[in-house]
Amino acid sequence: MEPVKVALLGCGVVGTAVARLLTTQADELAARVGAPLELVGIAVRRLGRDRGLGVDPALFTTDAEELVTRADVVVEVIGGIEPARSLILRAVEHGASVVTANKALLAADGPVLYEAAAKAGVDLYYEASVAGAIPLLRPLRESLVGDRVTRVLGIVNGTTNYVLDQMDTTGMGFSEAVEQAQALGYAEADPTADVEGFDAAAKAAILASLAFHTRVSLDDVHREGITEVSAADVRAAQLQGCVVKLLAICERGTDADGNEAVSVRVHPAMLPRGHQLAGVRGAFNAVYVEAESAGQLMFYGPGAGGQPTASAVMGDVVAVARHKVVGGRGPGESAYAELPVQPMADTVTRYHVRLDVADKPGVLAQVAGVFAAHGVSIEAVQQRHDDAGRAVLVVVTHSATDAALSATVDELEQLDIVDSVAGVLRVEGGDA
Repeated sequence: MEPVKVALLGCGVVGTAVARLLTTQADELAARVGAPLELVGIAVRRLGRDRGLGVDPALFTTDAEELVTRADVVVEVIGGIEPARSLILRAVEHGASVVTANKALLAADGPVLYEAAAKAGVDLYYEASVAGAIPLLRPLRESLVGDRVTRVLGIVNGTTNYVLDQMDTTGMGFSEAVEQAQALGYAEADPTADVEGFDAAAKAAILASLAFHTRVSLDDVHREGITEVSAADVRAAQLQGCVVKLLAICERGTDADGNEAVSVRVHPAMLPRGHQLAGVRGAFNAVYVEAESAGQLMFYGPGAGGQPTASAVMGDVVAVARHKVVGGRGPGESAYAELPVQPMADTVTRYHVRLDVADKPGVLAQVAGVFAAHGVSIEAVQQRHDDAGRAVLVVVTHSATDAALSATVDELEQLDIVDSVAGVLRVEGGDA
């Protein structure tokens, strides 16, 4: 059989792992594909660096635009918007299928890429863009395509999960936990994309688009990071039998008028310790999927790193290479549902509100009156004193809209009896 020509864009941690798999497992890959996979070039920024791959130095090039025009399959692992976007479009125009791990590009400009691939009759696969080695996107796109997915709830960023896990298990503060994550290689020197929730939001957009057959962009995702999560918040969760996690939550439901809609959000939330996601430790990822017929499904594993991500990339490479050998292509974008995305203000969830209050009679009645005035029903109240002897009032609500809770907090902050609204966390996963 004629070899399937593979071009690799990027040779960082993931790219190096992909190149190594292509060369060291060449015979097995050929058997699985039905034809040899020939690495025809590796696009890099600078030539001459020893990357320890043991491949012909002539394979390295700085001319990525030329490289993509002579490949059957292009693997993009350089990240970012440009030049990745232009290179992918150029590859597709020249008849190459594309495998990418670029969640930021897919979340920001996915429809343009999907339409270009469909027009050219080639594949665009991106399993590695969400949750590293975990087989997640293909089950959503293919295995569950005959079902109706109603909810996707997940931990999709290993850095933030490691930070929050350390805060929970060791009592570390946020900054100390981030520094430790950086020292261990779990966090970048600039951790903003992770701790501010941008990375998880891009992944949530991809998950929601697949699960609900609706185009969801990064701009549609409500995003909150973990920079405001304090040691006191983590301790408050512990007292409620909960743990704090940064969650990506994609739900299919109805809007205020009863019309079908979806909500997509990323934010820290309290989870009961008995919930399946509560026990996800360290830098691991896990995603919980609910479907009408399949019921509840759990996907768990390493969500980042060179080897795990390369595993997902190579799974896609084998799939699209098979299509090149036998003809045809895999499933493309499915956006037929065209469901509207609810604004965060209309999204319904439960809340844990912690107040520093005056230690005197009548406080509870005034606070409860504010909640009632905004239609936020109280499920439980606990009054205690903190280590400094100050009075603390903890209120756990029934489900309410984000807008109603925000209005409640605004009014509480104006009360003379409330020294401060010390913490507000959403509550997911059942009773807290």
